[in-house]
Amino acid sequence: MAHLQLLKELKIDFMGQRRRALIVSATLLGLFFLSMLIRGFNLGLDFTGGTVIEVGYAEPVELGAVTDALTEAGFAEALVQHFGSQRDVLIRLAPQDQEDDSGAVLSDRIFGALNAQAEGAVELRRVEFVGPQVGEELREQGGLAVLFSLLGILAYVALRFEWRFALGAVVAIIHDVLFTVGLFSLFQIAFDLTVLAAVLAVIGYSLNDTIVIFDRIRENFRKMRKGTVIEIVNRSINQTLSRTVITSGTTLLVLLALYFLGGEALSGFSLALLIGVIIGTYSTIYIATAMVIWLGVSRADLLPTAKEGVVVDDRP
Repeated sequence: MAHLQLLKELKIDFMGQRRRALIVSATLLGLFFLSMLIRGFNLGLDFTGGTVIEVGYAEPVELGAVTDALTEAGFAEALVQHFGSQRDVLIRLAPQDQEDDSGAVLSDRIFGALNAQAEGAVELRRVEFVGPQVGEELREQGGLAVLFSLLGILAYVALRFEWRFALGAVVAIIHDVLFTVGLFSLFQIAFDLTVLAAVLAVIGYSLNDTIVIFDRIRENFRKMRKGTVIEIVNRSINQTLSRTVITSGTTLLVLLALYFLGGEALSGFSLALLIGVIIGTYSTIYIATAMVIWLGVSRADLLPTAKEGVVVDDRP
């Protein structure tokens, strides 16, 4: 427990660096905005539509051999990954231009190419077709899910704390979401439904971390009769630093294990959460809390409202 006590006794001037942090965040977000406008996103089949085919091999198979067989059959753009084991393969295809390359005809062509190349038997287990219209609906619903999440958070924090805290929390969450999806746009990493689920999880994680610090700030405003707003906020962040380090550290360990050991199916999901946890921890201090200070929060805003006929003694 000695190291935790040491963290609680630190006196780091976090808020003294808030302007530098703002410059760094604004610069990176500007870069990400340009990337999203110019390059867009590498949308997965969940959003663009296409065909998903699952096949099973009698013996473990290398993905390179499957890719070569599909390339020879005219499907060079196919995305191939293991699904569960080295014998199970998932194939994703973008929508085909030819009218006959859909449904049963498409799956028969792929199955025939794989069967001719494989040393053992190949089993066709599943064929799913996602139309472009369904993909467009998923994009719209995903955007609405993020929007409604932000509106609900704004209302919740405003009721629990004060409007300055609510605005700071929402600005921090928007920062985290833009930072996460911006990196996916900049490096053209596949963006599918699992990544969208991770983005929604990042919103919850970031809010939880922010609420912990906001609670301590409100508590210290009521307990500490001396000290400026900056001093009280810095002390609150230092007091919760041990909790932040332990929570973020253990979460990152799990996500790193998922990213390196979970395979292609979980790579996008775990990468988005890795980015979100790191950026969410940063934004809680330098975006959410700094925004509350810039909006001019004071001790009077957080003191309990005196009931009629009751005198509150607020003397030092």
